[in-house]
Amino acid sequence: MPRRPRIELVGQYHIINRGVAQMCIFEEPADYEYFEELMCFYAKSYGITIHNYCLMSNHYHILLEITSENLSKFMRQLNMNYSIYFNKKNKRTGHLWQGRFKSWYVTDEAYLYTLMCYIEQNPFKANMVKSIEEYPYSSYHYFLDYKNIPECLQNAWVVQNHKNDAEAIEAFLTTPVDTQLLQELKTASSLVEAPNLDNAPKKEDLIEIFKNIKDIKTRNSTIVKAYKEGYSQHMIAKVLGMAQSTINGIIKRCS
Repeated sequence: MPRRPRIELVGQYHIINRGVAQMCIFEEPADYEYFEELMCFYAKSYGITIHNYCLMSNHYHILLEITSENLSKFMRQLNMNYSIYFNKKNKRTGHLWQGRFKSWYVTDEAYLYTLMCYIEQNPFKANMVKSIEEYPYSSYHYFLDYKNIPECLQNAWVVQNHKNDAEAIEAFLTTPVDTQLLQELKTASSLVEAPNLDNAPKKEDLIEIFKNIKDIKTRNSTIVKAYKEGYSQHMIAKVLGMAQSTINGIIKRCS
């Protein structure tokens, strides 16, 4: 059975990919550095902004932003070219990655802020370093070294909002992460994959459905009905001007 195409909405995504069978995909500094080089090269080629990233030994996290529907093309180039490099260097054959990369659409600012902290704190949570600025293979140490920040991070949210204010950056990115909240936001943001995008429910039809609804009870029951009819939580949230996490909560309570 062919894979269902991803729905690629313009905006921010949390990307995760792992080595097959949990194998190490980064074995020495040169591996991490080459992946970073590829990531920045293809980000520039595809007009993608990298907001945060963290490369761990057997997986990686990237928080990025697309302005056109080219996420899969970018990820294909990044993963394929790194696989070629890694297999050639280690004289191995076969798949390097566990499967297709995982992606979650960032639906609101609460999710965005939580993700940025979560990604940067990965090495610290894994007891690999005593403080996150010690870890050399994430975006955090670049944010503290404003003059030497790579091109692919120059439009990152942290840079655009804090510039070279190291104290503000540290205070923000070391904020404790509520893992339960993160999981709820992650669940709420799961993308809908459709086998035939041409037959996907239309936003204009959804606007008409909610047009004359004025009370909360009717609105909530209509949200559940629309979701069961195939409208994505993301689309419902956009039409109603609500956070997707709120839509997810209504569907859970009222279904």
